[in-house]
Amino acid sequence: MVDKRHSVTALGFMLLLSLAPLCSVAATEVPSDVFLSEFYRAQGGYGQPGKVLKVEPLSEKQQLAEAGESLRVLYTSTEGLWEEDLVAVSGVLYLPKGEAPASGWPLVSWSHGTVGINDRCAPSWNGRQAQDENYLNEFLVRGFAVVASDYQGLGTLGLHPYLATRPAAYSNLDLIRAVQNSNFPLAEQVLLLGQSQGASAAISTASLAPDYAPGINVVGVVATGAPYFTPATMKNLDRLRRLDQPDPLLGYTFLGMILAEHLDPAFERGDFIADVAWELAEDAQNLCYRELKLKVVDANLMRGEVFKKNPIVGLEDAFTRMSYPHLAINVPVFLGTGQLDRDTPYRMQAKLVQDMCAANTVVHWQVYPDLDHRGVVLPSLADSLPFVRQVFAGDTVASRCPIAPE
Repeated sequence: MVDKRHSVTALGFMLLLSLAPLCSVAATEVPSDVFLSEFYRAQGGYGQPGKVLKVEPLSEKQQLAEAGESLRVLYTSTEGLWEEDLVAVSGVLYLPKGEAPASGWPLVSWSHGTVGINDRCAPSWNGRQAQDENYLNEFLVRGFAVVASDYQGLGTLGLHPYLATRPAAYSNLDLIRAVQNSNFPLAEQVLLLGQSQGASAAISTASLAPDYAPGINVVGVVATGAPYFTPATMKNLDRLRRLDQPDPLLGYTFLGMILAEHLDPAFERGDFIADVAWELAEDAQNLCYRELKLKVVDANLMRGEVFKKNPIVGLEDAFTRMSYPHLAINVPVFLGTGQLDRDTPYRMQAKLVQDMCAANTVVHWQVYPDLDHRGVVLPSLADSLPFVRQVFAGDTVASRCPIAPE
């Protein structure tokens, strides 16, 4: 029996992995690929997903203040768009300070929000927003280990399929089993956390876990600012957009169009994007989202100026990939919604809650009237931490579904 109170060193992992049989790892270079370091370039991979390839310590910039150990991890995962190959995916593992319990640290899996699709935007390389650092530190000080995938194609070769649910779910599940099946001091139970794009990833991870990774013991989901992509919600969002006003959220559309172009060679962004906005659209491949949004805001372009024709028709395949595999989740789900949210509007999230409740998912929905998309993350801890304690203890969680449809 391995004593889970002691972590294996990164050097020890490399010695073990050098003896393992390797197979080819498939990836195709794309414009958003940049070279970060040799760590992110795999020379080969295990013959199955969910295996650690490399481990190394994070730099000071990339660490969390409350972590006793901060490690970058490269591992194998199933390519999530076509599901025909293995790819290398990067992520991190943060272990709490002090000695682990005999059963190992309870684990939370963090799914990050939109950072962009360029490799240098990968959180394991670029670090995290202060808000996310503070949020994850709250779990570390309470004795939870934190694992966080960069997602397929961020940091590593190949396109990051922005908001596509299956690739994100596979990336999460394979990192969880990679670290749990290694000599890290981790318990079997895991909670899924996510914000915005990450909320979609966390919900999808819970949705696919029973079939894709049945050995993982998921106890619940905590998600804030969750998007919901269906034909109806996208038509409603499109109807509400004003063509005669600047749109600070154009970057999201540009990222979605890159995915659409990757999925369908017949879809060309140039058919939709006007010359005045083409440089901005190309920046979506080169800049991290925070930088892209600043340029979008500075450009002050009307939506009617940006698009020669409405791209929503060409984005249908991409929206299908962004939809949830199913909404019947077999573990309780905490959803936090800021009523002032513009990125994933309140009504979009309310419709998601309504449909999840109709699918008999246990949903604990908490609405924050004075908070927006990002503002909801830290204040929601007051409500989500009691939920976390309940699901780890195996207690029954009462559903808080809306009484009337939104």
